[in-house]
Amino acid sequence: MQRDAPRNARIRASQAEPDRAAPVTLVPMKECWIRALAAHRREIRRRWEAFLRLERSDSPMADPDNLVHLIDWTLDRVFAQLRKRRTQNGALARPMIAALRTGCQCGHNPYLNHFLAGEQALIEGLVLAQAHEPSLDPAHRDIAVAELYLAMHAIARSEVESVCSLCQRYPHPRTQTPLPAAAAAA
Repeated sequence: MQRDAPRNARIRASQAEPDRAAPVTLVPMKECWIRALAAHRREIRRRWEAFLRLERSDSPMADPDNLVHLIDWTLDRVFAQLRKRRTQNGALARPMIAALRTGCQCGHNPYLNHFLAGEQALIEGLVLAQAHEPSLDPAHRDIAVAELYLAMHAIARSEVESVCSLCQRYPHPRTQTPLPAAAAAA
């Protein structure tokens, strides 16, 4: 059996194959779903914190007691991003916060767990809100979920990359000094 590239679940996340999904084009999420999420903000925050506390923390920055203070700030940004996306749509790659782990060389970025927990809490909140609407068109349901993923991913990518650029464990690719030509040839 011949395969294009070896896949091994035990390799480091930074060595995993990148997501090569085709870009998708979406229409905006309906304002009613943004309002429904905002109306359930307290419950979403509570679930986000619960999901965050399920993860083990491997550094003081990743301690859930520190990260819970970012939840309200992140929710504000998500709701603002959802409203902003209503006017600027385009072809974007399918978002996956878990795929951001591949860009983290050390695997200790505290924002990874923060945004994964938030993604789960927000999707859960949206699905529960949509469950109360039996006549909901499946296309509108899917659009709302996709838009939520896009908004979370855009915010998460920016924040995760910012922390990774400051990493002391592994040099960041953009901060490495190039080898002199003689050393590179050897």
